[in-house]
Amino acid sequence: MTHLNSLDVQLAQDLGDFTDDDLDVVFTPKECRTLQPSLPEEGVELDPHVRDCVQTYIREWLIVNRKNQGSPEICGFKKTGSRKDFHKTLPKQTFESETLECSEPAAQAGPRHLNVLCDVSGKGPVTACDFDLRSLQPDKRLENLLEQVSAEDFEKQNEEARRTNRQAELFALYPSVDEEDAVEIRPVPECPKEHLGNRILVKLLTLKFEIEIEPLFASIALYDVKERKKISENFHCDLNSDQFKGFLRAHTPSVAASSQARSAVFSVTYPSSDIYLVVKIEKVLQQGEIGDCAEPYLVIKESDGGKSKEKIEKLKLQAESFCQRLGKYRMPFAWAPISLSSFFNVSTLEREVTDVDSVVGRSSVGERRTLAQSRRLSERALSLEENGVGSNFKTSTLSVSSFFKQEGDRLSDEDLFKFLADYKRSSSLQRRVKSIPGLLRLEISTAPEIINCCLTPEMLPVKPFPENRTRPHKEILEFPTREVYVPHTVYRNLLYVYPQRLNFVNKLASARNITIKIQFMCGEDASSAMPVIFGKSSGPEFLQEVYTAVTYHNKSPDFYEEVKIKLPAKLTVNHHLLFTFYHISCQQKQGASVETLLGYSWLPILLNERLQTGSYCLPVALEKLPPNYSMHSAEKVPLQNPPIKWAEGHKGVFNIEVQAVSSVHTQDNHLEKFFTLCHSLESQVTFPIRVLDQKISEMALEHELKLSIICLNSSRLEPLVLFLHLVLDKLFQLSVQPMVIAGQTANFSQFAFESVVAIANSLHNSKDLSKDQHGRNCLLASYVHYVFRLPELQRDVPKSGAPTALPDPRYHTYGRTSAAAVSSKLLQARVMSSSNPDLAGTHSAADEEVKNVMSSKIADRNCSRMSYYCSGNSDVPSSTTAPRPASKKHFHEELALQMVVSTGMVRETVFKYAWFFFELLVKSMAQHVHNMDKRDSFRRTRFSDRFMDDITTIVNVVTSEIAALLVKPQKENEQAEKMNISLAFFLYDLLSLMDRGFVFNLIRHYCNQLSAKLNNLPTLISMRLEFLRILCSHEHYLNLNLFFMNADTAPTSPCPSISSQNSSSCSSFQDQKIASMFDLTSEYRQQHFLTGLLFTELAAALDAEVEGISKVQRKAVSAIHSLLSSHDLDPRCVKPEVKVKIAALYLPLVGIILDALPQLCDFTGVDTRRYRTSGSDEEQEGAGAINQNVALAIAGNNFNLKTSGIVLSSLPYKQYNMLNADTTRNLMICFLWIMKNADQSLIRKWIADLPSMQLNRILDLLFICVLCFEYKGKQNSDKVSTQVLQKSRDVKARLEEALLRGEGARGEMMRRRAPGNDRFPGLNENLRWKKEQTHWRQANEKLDKTKAELDQEALISGNLATEAHLIILDMQENIIQASSALDCKDSLLGGVLRVLVNSLNCDQSTTYLTHCFATLRALIAKFGDLLFEEEVEQCFDLCHQVLHHCSSSMDVTRSQACATLYLLMRFSFGATSNFARVKMQVTMSLASLVGRAPDFNEEHLRRSLRTILAYSEEDTAMQMTPFPTQVEELLCNLNSILYDTVKMREFQEDPEMLMDLMYRIAKSYQASPDLRLTWLQNMAEKHTKKKCYTEAAMCLVHAAALVAEYLSMLEDHSYLPVGSVSFQNISSNVLEESVVSDDTLSPDEDGVCAGQYFTESGLVGLLEQAAELFSTGGLYETVNEVYKLVIPILEAHREFRKLTLTHSKLQRAFDSIVNKDHKRMFGTYFRVGFFGSKFGDLDEQEFVYKEPAITKLPEISHRLEAFYGQCFGAEFVEVIKDSTPVDKTKLDPNKAYIQITFVEPYFDEYEMKDRVTYFEKNFNLRRFMYTTPFTLAGRPRGELHEQHRRNTVLTTMHAFPYIKTRISVIQKEEFVLTPIEVAIEDMKKKTLQLAVAINQEPPDPKMLQMVLQGSVGATVNQGPLEVAQVFLAEIPADPKLYRHHNKLRLCFKEFIMRCGEAVEKNKRLITADQREYQQELKKNYSKLKENLRPMIERKIPELYKPIFRVESQKRDSFHRSSFRKCETQLSQGS
Repeated sequence: MTHLNSLDVQLAQDLGDFTDDDLDVVFTPKECRTLQPSLPEEGVELDPHVRDCVQTYIREWLIVNRKNQGSPEICGFKKTGSRKDFHKTLPKQTFESETLECSEPAAQAGPRHLNVLCDVSGKGPVTACDFDLRSLQPDKRLENLLEQVSAEDFEKQNEEARRTNRQAELFALYPSVDEEDAVEIRPVPECPKEHLGNRILVKLLTLKFEIEIEPLFASIALYDVKERKKISENFHCDLNSDQFKGFLRAHTPSVAASSQARSAVFSVTYPSSDIYLVVKIEKVLQQGEIGDCAEPYLVIKESDGGKSKEKIEKLKLQAESFCQRLGKYRMPFAWAPISLSSFFNVSTLEREVTDVDSVVGRSSVGERRTLAQSRRLSERALSLEENGVGSNFKTSTLSVSSFFKQEGDRLSDEDLFKFLADYKRSSSLQRRVKSIPGLLRLEISTAPEIINCCLTPEMLPVKPFPENRTRPHKEILEFPTREVYVPHTVYRNLLYVYPQRLNFVNKLASARNITIKIQFMCGEDASSAMPVIFGKSSGPEFLQEVYTAVTYHNKSPDFYEEVKIKLPAKLTVNHHLLFTFYHISCQQKQGASVETLLGYSWLPILLNERLQTGSYCLPVALEKLPPNYSMHSAEKVPLQNPPIKWAEGHKGVFNIEVQAVSSVHTQDNHLEKFFTLCHSLESQVTFPIRVLDQKISEMALEHELKLSIICLNSSRLEPLVLFLHLVLDKLFQLSVQPMVIAGQTANFSQFAFESVVAIANSLHNSKDLSKDQHGRNCLLASYVHYVFRLPELQRDVPKSGAPTALPDPRYHTYGRTSAAAVSSKLLQARVMSSSNPDLAGTHSAADEEVKNVMSSKIADRNCSRMSYYCSGNSDVPSSTTAPRPASKKHFHEELALQMVVSTGMVRETVFKYAWFFFELLVKSMAQHVHNMDKRDSFRRTRFSDRFMDDITTIVNVVTSEIAALLVKPQKENEQAEKMNISLAFFLYDLLSLMDRGFVFNLIRHYCNQLSAKLNNLPTLISMRLEFLRILCSHEHYLNLNLFFMNADTAPTSPCPSISSQNSSSCSSFQDQKIASMFDLTSEYRQQHFLTGLLFTELAAALDAEVEGISKVQRKAVSAIHSLLSSHDLDPRCVKPEVKVKIAALYLPLVGIILDALPQLCDFTGVDTRRYRTSGSDEEQEGAGAINQNVALAIAGNNFNLKTSGIVLSSLPYKQYNMLNADTTRNLMICFLWIMKNADQSLIRKWIADLPSMQLNRILDLLFICVLCFEYKGKQNSDKVSTQVLQKSRDVKARLEEALLRGEGARGEMMRRRAPGNDRFPGLNENLRWKKEQTHWRQANEKLDKTKAELDQEALISGNLATEAHLIILDMQENIIQASSALDCKDSLLGGVLRVLVNSLNCDQSTTYLTHCFATLRALIAKFGDLLFEEEVEQCFDLCHQVLHHCSSSMDVTRSQACATLYLLMRFSFGATSNFARVKMQVTMSLASLVGRAPDFNEEHLRRSLRTILAYSEEDTAMQMTPFPTQVEELLCNLNSILYDTVKMREFQEDPEMLMDLMYRIAKSYQASPDLRLTWLQNMAEKHTKKKCYTEAAMCLVHAAALVAEYLSMLEDHSYLPVGSVSFQNISSNVLEESVVSDDTLSPDEDGVCAGQYFTESGLVGLLEQAAELFSTGGLYETVNEVYKLVIPILEAHREFRKLTLTHSKLQRAFDSIVNKDHKRMFGTYFRVGFFGSKFGDLDEQEFVYKEPAITKLPEISHRLEAFYGQCFGAEFVEVIKDSTPVDKTKLDPNKAYIQITFVEPYFDEYEMKDRVTYFEKNFNLRRFMYTTPFTLAGRPRGELHEQHRRNTVLTTMHAFPYIKTRISVIQKEEFVLTPIEVAIEDMKKKTLQLAVAINQEPPDPKMLQMVLQGSVGATVNQGPLEVAQVFLAEIPADPKLYRHHNKLRLCFKEFIMRCGEAVEKNKRLITADQREYQQELKKNYSKLKENLRPMIERKIPELYKPIFRVESQKRDSFHRSSFRKCETQLSQGS
């Protein structure tokens, strides 16, 4: 055994010691809604069945709790992240990005002024050190910056500073993990409770009619029209005034408070729009038809006064006399329907229900949730509040202003439903039925959770029930339209009697006004009427009799009465309903009584000892009933003497319906039989016993009982569910209870077990029952959790002296009737005493009692009874530890045995729903252990060997079953998953009960068995992961893993070879051992069993390369993450020393993560924005485009490994499966947690021994961590929400669709999991349905978040970012310290710097920045020389970042940054005594800052420059050197660059002007290549943001040309481009970059061209980036040209992988050319001229602007007008609408004029030969043309013969595309076309259009027809014919025009030929329906051809003369005349 040091022992105990048991068996009292539980009446001895029911309803829950699962707050904290007050403890972290956001809006107010650029030619920088830096006030300096301190002390101070104020729990800051993976959360089932649907509260306020003359009585109930069902009982309400109540005083003996209720709580389980609230109003019976009685209400109005008053008084007196005489009888009067459809807004309801599904648990396929489980739903989400029911409907007051008069012959429910259906369809009802005006006001609202002073349907007060309230609310019992599957939990025993119809038509005349008196009798004499009928309003609570309402003079009346009866608990044969029929005489006759007896009928309550319900048609006896009548049913009374006189000769004349709502009477034959037979065994009965209609003898009992057990499952589902608890209890009792039947031992175990299996199966398979997320049926889950307890073994009851043995059988002594109860009482006493020391004394007494019971039983063996439960030694501790008798069965053993021996379908089902049997096993084992003698506490001996073998068998079988299912086709996977999870939970529980070594062996078997049988890796890992994840969530997980090698349990680990060293004492390790601590070694796996297994799975998942693995990888990471977070938040692990130990346990994870490095998500592309912007998404998209890291990564910077961006320098190449961002983040947080909590000295030792390759990996990992935990800020969450909302809508739509198709999330996931769906592992990740769904949930939550919640979130995430970065910083310090001793400092230093600089690039809190700058200063002090020599590029980045922070608005940050920058300069000066390089870098950094950062503030930066100056002045040590002057020089230079910035800031709004300025700044740096490059990049970035990708690409091409120039000066390699000349094919403009003269700059000078781009890889990077941008911009041909320069370089470097990539990109580019050729859009060009002195230098300047494709003239004109309107005021800006030359003298000098003209590229004829493709016609453009139409008369347009045209050709300074989007015009040429030339051009154009349409492939008939129509259509104005008639009709007189005339004639010739071709082509293309159209076209064409023929055929002879002249007099005269004619035309025209 290992010797444990005391600390470890202490730790083990803190974490919950092993020896104690983890499970606690607790009895918790049932929560009761009412003040007293609902119980049967006292003083009655109950049937065993009723007793059992009641016992089940009131006994306590028995719950097995885990002792150490931490307080619920922890779990809450861990599981839900409900960090209520946690955030209050966090410090607020300040982020500059957030302080900026607050101050920004103010800056933007106020008008903008356009500052005029005074110098466009770019003759030098626009700089002026216009004010002296010294005039500013410097910031506060850091003290002791310049003191000399040793590097070690400096590091120490830094470390101490970092250690203070740190957040202890990292995971508390991290958002909790996605619940979907959290399989280890076993939902606690809902506690079984009474079912309540959606509750609505209805208050009746007033009921008034036009006249008030008598008391009226209202009753309301709910009806569902669609289902044709009354869905609630009646609520009676009395709204009469005291005066009218007084009328009835004689008839109301007493008034119970409960009968005065005026508000009712209705419950509706299945809301629908067809529900009506029906109000019925009755009045006291009086003489006359209903119509007559209602007459006064229709004609008299109280408001009329005068005569009406008298009439009313008279009516009142009349009413008073009726009331006194007939006060106890009622008559129908009126009714009114109220639709609740607006209340139950069903569309929202249905939607909500589907939502509930998604929230409550993933229903598996087809598991529709109906509202049947509204148990869960009603609590969860169907409270009306959320259903749109309550939300828009808090409380509404309704008024009913007219009532329908009741019709005497249409009173039945059938008629009511017809009325309602009509009423729903239309209001036609009002026309058919008379309505009575009146007013009923009622208030309907959603019932609150807690209602004060409320009564249940049984009149029991509900908590809270104050004493003093008079009017209570009443809960109204619901009669749901469909089954409600909620087990009974309260005693309820009600009977509803509905008399429906009586037919006395053939009866003697006296039967006219008929009423029925209804009584519930317990015997036959008049006194036996029981007071069990619930009273109505304003009367006693219970009555003995009730009368139905009378319909005047109707011999066959319908009744609508509802009589509600409280059934006695014990019913006998004597109980029956008695109906007495009377005629009521309404007129007062002398001496005649009011009632005349007409006859009797009755209905026995029991038939064959079973409650009778249903519809009956009873005969009516006309005379007094014979004795013992109630023993028989009215239909089957045996013949009497004298015979009974029946109405209608014993035919049924009275229809009645009886319904019971009872939690005692099962109303199901199978259940009834089962319970009866069970009770016949328990209590004394005389055989044969009667079950339903059969008699069962003692011999047949066993057979019948088996049959009834088997048939249980055939009972209907509803009663089975209602009595589920009792049924299961009985079955479990039977399975262990030894039986003796008819003297034979009987065994029902197998039958009982199979029945339980069948029930479990049908419950799981029912569509109507809900399941939790693990697919467990909720009813069974809650049964096991709350209800199940070990069956109490009964004994036979001693027969003799039974009466004396039984104590008073009142209710509080349940079960005392049998001696078995004694043992159960003892058991309870035992339980109580073990948890309650005060009861300890009951032990001895208990033993005595046991002895007595035992002895009495032995003495009584001679009793005659032969069937009973045979006694087994119950689990009562006896004083002697005698061996257990063989007959004793333990439930858990029996259950395990049955599971093992089951076969066939039963076995399949058992394992399918294994969870249920596992939980039963566990709960029974826990109770068994709890009841055992504590001395027997060795786990190994607790359970018998046989039982342990059974468990092993079960686990093996389940495992092989899982494997078998997984090999099958897809749909079985889900089943396997559920079984897998159940098995895991089972073993999890066993770890708390059994010997752990035994359980570990089971786990090992499981893992081995799965590996052996499964070959699909993802499935295998996924299964084992879920399994392990559950086991690892065990509360003693750490101890189980021997994280300190606990000596006690060491040998029981399944691996006997535990190594002897003690893992906790690190000091004993030799150094080589340290390395192995970070690896997953086999010793580790033996020692730390579960963690070892989990890590093995993680490593396997990450290493796998198969399809479908990405989901598994996510699962694996999530498992580890949730484990660590549970340790972190576990109160037992608060002590740092415990955390150190835990971190040590997880060290191998570090190794695994390092190996997985290449798979981590690369956050550079995703999220990093060089500079924070709170700008729009587009900006952010673009911002990432030119990130240096990305550029280098694209360039695959392998020539210079150290500087690679995120190309992981440390890795060999292998195709990996990438993890997505979330998974990476989860993995990283685990890594950081270990690094934070592990022993720091251990980490340093480890680092010191690592090879540099591994160290580089660690640095790469830290680099990723930096980006991973970057602070995203509050803004993000707001911005996200809109996108998320959109997404959530889509998801919602999908969700609804899926639900309609009856699929569940799980099904969807399973399908997605199908092989082949993970072809693209990364892509699939977000398609997961559930993910989306949670996304959508969060989205909705996000929208509802208050500002406080958002602030709280931002606070937490700010702290997370800070803490994460500080851990990274600690880690870097560790690396620096550990490696100072090593030689590989240099490469390491670069890595560390890279990470630090990268972290500065992120949005950081001031806290972090302070520490980070301190570390940087330490680095500079320690490794200054190395830094400046080796890490040139890092230095540039460093300068860049430090400068960026110098411009910070936060004083703290600024002062830190200044100090760092000053130190940097000082040390660089010290290192090389000339800090040219740093100067250069700082200057370049500033330039790039200025160009790119939108949030850059020059005032702050100036202040910082002043501070640095102050440092240099105060630095006494340096005063003697040239350093201070150099610093000042540098600062002055920087200041002048800032000046440019200010200028740029002014033009921020004018993109063209801004680009011009940047262009000029870049030009001014022609002599300083580094800076020019920087500015070109700045321009590229700006262009990218504006989506001008081509221009951005051009900037990069220019930059590349610049680099090429310098490279060609340095080294002469044939594969490199020869300076900028090589770039001519890309763009002719690039020659600008050729170096003016070699002596401008020698590239060798220190600090010049030292940037990372002036290398071959830099060149390649720039070019590749340019190619990407060209490709984005659609210039694919250029991509080819760019790569022509790249490929030779790559070939020279043998970069074959890059070459593959390059060629694939080329292929893509060429494909795009082929596919998109004519679909591509290039720019649109406009000429823009500025006129007016307001424009300053721009006045009279002309530019060509390049705008995005398809920009219309109005768009650009609107943009420019709006912009300049803002600058000068809208009234001063005018756009010149035409394109004619502008006459400046005519313009208003105070206005600014802009002239905008659309221009097209212009090419000479010779150029067109070279420019063949569409691309060539749009690239490298310098000449543009626009045309202006005019006439000589001065109008722009005129007749054909006078229409001239001016073509203007502009030439620009550079060719488009260029590095900016507007280029100035340097030359302008104009050509004027005469009318005939205009005509020639137009005809050419038309002919070309035709040719194109004809030759188009594939042909486009629409296009063709359009062009044809325009050419040959008859109606075309100024069409070809007119042109011909004007110009070709006559031969021109002027010989100069001959050529033109001829040209036009030839044009027409070609034109008409093309028309012919087109008509023919169209003929081939048209469909049948276009034939006519074709004929028309053909006709038009022929007509045109005819008309043109003479003109086309007439040639001008002069042009076709032979060489020698032929005279022809005639011709000449003809010619002259025609010419003359032409001349006259011209002269007229002019």
